[in-house]
Amino acid sequence: MPSLDGAVVLVTGANGGIGTHFVHDALARGAVKVYATARSPRAWDNDRIVPLTLDVTDRTSIDAAVAAAADVTVLVNNAGATPPSASLLDVTEADIRANMETNFFGPVFLARAFAPILAANKGSVLIDVHSVASWYAFGGAYSASKAALWSATNSLRIEFAPMGVHVTGVHMGYVDTDMAAHADGPKMLPTRLVTTVYDAVEAGEYEVLADDLTKGVKAALSGPVEALYPDLHSTEA
Repeated sequence: MPSLDGAVVLVTGANGGIGTHFVHDALARGAVKVYATARSPRAWDNDRIVPLTLDVTDRTSIDAAVAAAADVTVLVNNAGATPPSASLLDVTEADIRANMETNFFGPVFLARAFAPILAANKGSVLIDVHSVASWYAFGGAYSASKAALWSATNSLRIEFAPMGVHVTGVHMGYVDTDMAAHADGPKMLPTRLVTTVYDAVEAGEYEVLADDLTKGVKAALSGPVEALYPDLHSTEA
């Protein structure tokens, strides 16, 4: 089974609430080094944490990160962004494209760039953080970008398997971070999410359904679309 013990981990979006816990929990599980990446990386009070500049939307930045972190065995695609509107009709074309750059193209191109490094280390791991929005279209461009990443993760899982690289996709509802500050209702603690993810990875699981909401939405995908979106009935003549 994959293990964080002795691993070299790279976390994108490490400055955020979830990213910070991905960094610290990896160390607690025995990682020998964690590259904590962000567009503007912060200082960390730990010799095993290496701050690294990375803009996942910029190819030059990705190439520089690959050159600087050629010993990575666990890649955590955690960085994400939300557009200014949840409406695909009202948001600007530029905002839609920008959201796809961060939430889809960024993690896919990062996985491609690190593929030779991961493949060279048997037992390596790719973790892609999706969302319940991958399956439930309440987020407009955000949902579309996460659905695209989910599909890409499935493809990457198939392609990486013969190389001995384990791929885990993560789905969850709202997490108590700044990104979800606007949302009402229950929110999962970041530390609980990250614990669940790393537990799943070390158990050899391919997919994480981190809360009951996500489990319910995935189960509903096999039913009629109007059951998942009951408000559609109100639009009928």
